[in-house]
Amino acid sequence: MSIAIFYYLIGRRLWYTFRMNEKNQLARPFALPLPTIRRYPVYLRCINEMIAAGETHISSAVVLARKDLAMAGVPGKPRRGYPARELQAAITAALGWDNSTDAVLVGVGSLGNALLGYRGFEEQSLSIAAAFDASPEIVGKTIHGVKVRPMGDLPRLVKRLNIRLGILTVPNAAGQPCADKLVAAGIRGIWNFTSVRLSVPDGVIVQNVDLAQSLAVLSHAISAKR
Repeated sequence: MSIAIFYYLIGRRLWYTFRMNEKNQLARPFALPLPTIRRYPVYLRCINEMIAAGETHISSAVVLARKDLAMAGVPGKPRRGYPARELQAAITAALGWDNSTDAVLVGVGSLGNALLGYRGFEEQSLSIAAAFDASPEIVGKTIHGVKVRPMGDLPRLVKRLNIRLGILTVPNAAGQPCADKLVAAGIRGIWNFTSVRLSVPDGVIVQNVDLAQSLAVLSHAISAKR
């Protein structure tokens, strides 16, 4: 599913940075390199499968770089590898998936609707607690179990629920105004699916998901192989 690909390949930097700033619960005193963050979900899926199959230790041959596992802080043992459950817990914590995080979504069009229905977020402890839209035709509907509320309710609900993460899936023209409303309400991390480069105050993290850029990279790779 394309949404899952976007989430794994593009969203990790926002997720880790947001967790470090908001929770400050990880033992590591430094931020992980972006390539490592991108590889961790792949490792974690493999580790989960091996644990389900009854494995208790993970060989470093399973992963691409031993230094990634060293950064997780779990020591390996000669000829035995890394303790599977300890490594699972360490990588989960590094990605910030060990604590549940609520988010709000602004813009319930086709993409917003798809994100609301994406069950994979549950594996990363992300819950979309509320959705907002400016269209009277959409406001009031319940989509994938989430009620769509008018934009006027956003400040009150964000503050009441103490939500810090916002997902922006509005048309480009509404990108900056909606981002301003999110920031004013107390949002400190924005997952931006518009093509607008948002202007936000210091202390607010923006992770841009540029679908056109991703498609350009893929199209170029296909053309080059021809």
